[in-house]
Amino acid sequence: MTNGSMTKAELVEEVSRVSDLTKKHSEVIVDTVFKSIIDALHRGEKIELRGFGSFRLRKREPRKGRNPKTGDKVDVPPKKVPYFKPGKELKELINKEPAPPANAPAGETNAPPDAMAV
Repeated sequence: MTNGSMTKAELVEEVSRVSDLTKKHSEVIVDTVFKSIIDALHRGEKIELRGFGSFRLRKREPRKGRNPKTGDKVDVPPKKVPYFKPGKELKELINKEPAPPANAPAGETNAPPDAMAV
């Protein structure tokens, strides 16, 4: 990952690596998942991925806004905004202590040397 965020290209690469598929096949899979989520939201459906979370739409009511440049009042139309609600399992996995890397020799941890002193 670069600068603390994963790009779509990096996600495709990870799917390719884990599944032993070509990057082209992995890209089709990732694109299909994203398109399926977007299409379902467009139809007004919610998407629930057990153990991960759910995607839903929130409706924003029309309101009066202000043009920051001129200060004029403007009408902001109603709109639908997608949002993601993480599931319980995802929250627990994110807050769990990370396991040592799979390629680390036995007995080796990421803890600082003084933290391992008895």
